[in-house]
Amino acid sequence: MSPAVPASRPRSRWTRGIVPGAVLFLLVLLAYLPAIRAGYVWDDDTLLTQNPAIAGSAGLGTVWTTRASDICPLTITALWAMHRVWGFAPWAYHLANIVLHGLGALLLWRVLGRLRVPGAWLGAALWALHPVQVESVAWISEMKNTLSGVFYLLAILFFLSWLNPARTGKRAGTAWACYALTLFCAGLAMASKTSTMVLPAVLCLLAWWVDGGWRWRRLWGIAPVFLFSLAAVLLSVWTQLWDQTAVGNDAAWVRSGPQRLATAGDIVWFYLGKLLWPHPLMAVYPRWKIDAGQPLAFLPLLLVIIAGMSLRFSRRSDSARAGRLTFGCFLVALLPVSGVVEISYFHLSFVADHLLYLASMAPLALAGAGVASLHRESLRVQTSLASAGLLLALGAASWQRTWVYRSQETLWRDALDKNPRCWAAYDNLGRSAELGGQPDEAIRLYRKAIDINPDDLESCNNLGNVLSRKGATDEALRWYQTAVRLAPGDPRSRDNLGNGFLQKGNLDDAITQYREAIRLGPRLVSAHSNLGNALLQKGRVEEAIDQYQQALALQPKQATVHANLGVAFFQQKRVDDAVAQLREAIELDPRNGMAHTNLAVALLRQGHADKAVIQYQEALKITPGSADLHNSLGSALAQTGKPDAAVFEYHAALAIQPGHFMARRNLGALLARSGQTEAAIEQYREALKIQPGHVKTHCDLGDALTSIGELDEAVREFQTALRLKPDDREAQTGLAKAQARQAAKTQ
Repeated sequence: MSPAVPASRPRSRWTRGIVPGAVLFLLVLLAYLPAIRAGYVWDDDTLLTQNPAIAGSAGLGTVWTTRASDICPLTITALWAMHRVWGFAPWAYHLANIVLHGLGALLLWRVLGRLRVPGAWLGAALWALHPVQVESVAWISEMKNTLSGVFYLLAILFFLSWLNPARTGKRAGTAWACYALTLFCAGLAMASKTSTMVLPAVLCLLAWWVDGGWRWRRLWGIAPVFLFSLAAVLLSVWTQLWDQTAVGNDAAWVRSGPQRLATAGDIVWFYLGKLLWPHPLMAVYPRWKIDAGQPLAFLPLLLVIIAGMSLRFSRRSDSARAGRLTFGCFLVALLPVSGVVEISYFHLSFVADHLLYLASMAPLALAGAGVASLHRESLRVQTSLASAGLLLALGAASWQRTWVYRSQETLWRDALDKNPRCWAAYDNLGRSAELGGQPDEAIRLYRKAIDINPDDLESCNNLGNVLSRKGATDEALRWYQTAVRLAPGDPRSRDNLGNGFLQKGNLDDAITQYREAIRLGPRLVSAHSNLGNALLQKGRVEEAIDQYQQALALQPKQATVHANLGVAFFQQKRVDDAVAQLREAIELDPRNGMAHTNLAVALLRQGHADKAVIQYQEALKITPGSADLHNSLGSALAQTGKPDAAVFEYHAALAIQPGHFMARRNLGALLARSGQTEAAIEQYREALKIQPGHVKTHCDLGDALTSIGELDEAVREFQTALRLKPDDREAQTGLAKAQARQAAKTQ
């Protein structure tokens, strides 16, 4: 009688779930840890830091009811909530993205375990640590992927619990609760990113796998998810078509049906190749040129069809079924980005690492299962070492790749090293140079981008902006006009063209462009603000105020708009309102020197010369070399009864700009009032060398000369004033007084 075989000890909850899960999550944290020290890159400003729904007052209502939703209203909502807690600290958003990716890895592990896929933990780890995921994890904007991925996997997990409650140990009532949670999570996934619209097709494939064949009644359970998917499709079309108005006239953008089909085949094999050998990875891959007139262009698509048919008609076995499921899930997940339907990203490239986020789950899970199938007793050590080595290599590659995303400069320099004709890299590097105070370098980079892609709308606008700031208005205007010609429906290009006309002094043309920009993009804050500036210059103050108020209704924390509104109120003699707006501008931006200056002027109008002095002093801290500010501060000090301090400021203004007329005449007036008549006369004469036709200064000089008995010269000054302005009462009175003293003296 053979000895009894002792029963195997059941594994504890710790060894079955908690420890492996903790290890998996820790591996994710370690692999992507450098991202925590990264900043904002690429379009993080559009989605987060400059998004009116997050940084302004547009509010969440616009995210859920307008095109501001883009393709990810729930993601924007999550970013809005995070901003309320962390502000704009980049590390917090990077950490959140890493945590979401870690949660996705844990959920994928549970899904694969529920499907009884061998090596479920290894498959999830391969997916989590694969360097192709770095773009989704280290780029804040791709929280769209990590957040939607979590809800996508939760929906699948709950669906599997509903699908076979006996297998998962669920009661019937609990199973229907899981079904409700499936629908809930599916909706959240598609609201996080519309590419999860593929979920109902994936659920159908999983139902086929679990049931061992097709059961058409399952479609009734999945039907509501199809409705969610339809809503996601409509949202994507709505927002993507809107975004394409800014693409320009890139001839390569318009593709025929055959070109799209040929592109789809290339995309499938490209992504499979990147999963197999993830090198090189880059921010923007070269955009392929597909010649649909060449039969060989369709060879990749033909190979995809052959591979699918081979799996479909292969012998019935578990491995064949696994291959069908994997290939089906992979192709289905790629459908939104397969190239058959245009998306806005395709004007840069047909492929991107972040577009592979969902689709990569199935092939990498199959790879994990393949390794696990080799894990026999005789090969246990070898396969364990091979698995550990593979994960270590992938984790190290991801860790290294994550460093590339630490700044705009590192990201786009890396892109150019691998794709020298990446015009988007030159454009983004140009923006970095511009922000870094290197306008000439920015101009060089923008020109390089345009040389590569003459239809690069962003670079045309950016080049125009830099040239405008350098004073090359005519050339800037030509680039703005080029941008409008490329994309007549882009409101930003219209806004920039209006700025060019405004700088040239063509107010009517500027107003026309600003109004067109507002028509095309009613929520474009800068267009409302700029239109207000043009109307203010035209003297249409009431209309200008209306535009400023519309801009502030969209985004209230705009210091420049508050400052301009304050100026408009001041012109309407609404001094209290002007002071309130200027104070708000300074609170939002204490470095706004013009707001300090204008507030000082308004405070002087209110009779608060002492407070005006403080504002002028603050303005001088920002612009210490301004002769105008020293002169204005001198005048305010004179009004507060501090003549010595005023004289010091006038001299400071003249030291900076000896030909400053107002500083000369103000200094002369102050000296005259303090009894220093000779010194005052000298300043008046110097002032008149600068502006010989200033009537008031001729009169003041005449008065000073009269006071010291230089009557002949005084008479000549008053006569000069009257020649310049025959009806000037002060000159007439002064002349009469001087002539009377002349007559008295001769008698």
